[in-house]
Amino acid sequence: MSAHLVSRRAMLGAGCGFAASVMLGHQAWAEDKQLRVFWWGSQERADRTNKAVDAFRTANAGIDTKTEFTGWSDYWPRLATRVAGRNAPDLIQMDYRYMFEYARRGAIVPLDQYLGNLLDIADFGQANLGSCSVDGKLYGINLGVNSSAMAYDPTAWQEAGVEPPKFGTSWEEFASKCEAFGKANKRKKFYATADASGVEPAFELWLRQRGKGLYDDKGALAFDAKDAADWFKLWGALRDSGGSVSADIQALDKLTLETSPLALGYAATSFLHSNQFIGAQQLSKAKLSITAYPVLTGGKPGHYLKPSQMWSISSDAKAPELAVKLANFTVHDPAGVKILGVERGVPASPAMRDLAAASLDDVSRQMVDYVGKLDPYVGALPPSPPKGAGEISFVLQRISQEVAFGSTPEQGGEQFVTESESILKRG
Repeated sequence: MSAHLVSRRAMLGAGCGFAASVMLGHQAWAEDKQLRVFWWGSQERADRTNKAVDAFRTANAGIDTKTEFTGWSDYWPRLATRVAGRNAPDLIQMDYRYMFEYARRGAIVPLDQYLGNLLDIADFGQANLGSCSVDGKLYGINLGVNSSAMAYDPTAWQEAGVEPPKFGTSWEEFASKCEAFGKANKRKKFYATADASGVEPAFELWLRQRGKGLYDDKGALAFDAKDAADWFKLWGALRDSGGSVSADIQALDKLTLETSPLALGYAATSFLHSNQFIGAQQLSKAKLSITAYPVLTGGKPGHYLKPSQMWSISSDAKAPELAVKLANFTVHDPAGVKILGVERGVPASPAMRDLAAASLDDVSRQMVDYVGKLDPYVGALPPSPPKGAGEISFVLQRISQEVAFGSTPEQGGEQFVTESESILKRG
């Protein structure tokens, strides 16, 4: 029996804290063969994941699976509530910025004991295993490698008579292109780009280009109020020039592909993770292209390669071995890998990457080629994000909107740093 529970709406607010104890133990599959799987993402991801879970269930008779997904903004409050209530799903999709917090509070379990047995991922390489580890222990199973990216509608740029951004385009050139687009564009309520001032990965990449970052290796902020104000000024200038969407349009974005200005038909360019390019194309009537973020003239590399998502096993899992087996099926079994494709990123296993590449469509191939071309723009993986990093990302979105609606960049910068530091102290 398989139940696919699809949800897109916000649920109850976050619960308080995480479960303190870890209940590992080797549960006999005969005792409990029900497996609950939870992830965030688009409908495209849901369709692929449900198909993979069904294939796993078919190959393992007697398993009862219950799957559920929601958008990014709703996912973390709901997961926190369930963890606090000791009712977390068995197999949960994990993000790099949350992994350290969940691992250190005992909400997810280390997976080292399964390596070489139920978990056949040795060929992922040390870098991909290390990026899914906390304090020397493996807590995540890499679902794909990705980086930040820009997706754009080349036809819309062509109609405006402006060359679209490309690898190596500077921020100054990008601003000029967007302004020229705005002046030449004939479509109503249509702009060159979405406003990325509230997109944390975009802010982080820009900070890295300035030789800074979101956090240092001690978990403190690695930027100051002036950095944040400069970031808000950059996007304010783009809005004022008519190159970026207006504040009311950007406010429609709930940090999901479906609500992005690109998907809603308000912008020709959007900022996302490279693996999301597939889902973005599914939502767009126009044929999209993908490229890197603008560069800072004389600056440092801003991009970095990271696990797009991971599978983690909840400490509440009644059948952790079964959950590990399903995770392994999706990342290292040809049947599972072919179903998921590269929607969650480029497979970490070279063998599975080659397998997936053999059947890629044009959209997926663009995404894989993009990651391959990024090397000159890639720097080291940043320090692990501290507890509260996830909450801070939502604070950035809120304050960016307040600035767009009338607060000054300086006020926004001061407020963002003050609130962020308060969150970090509380943690």
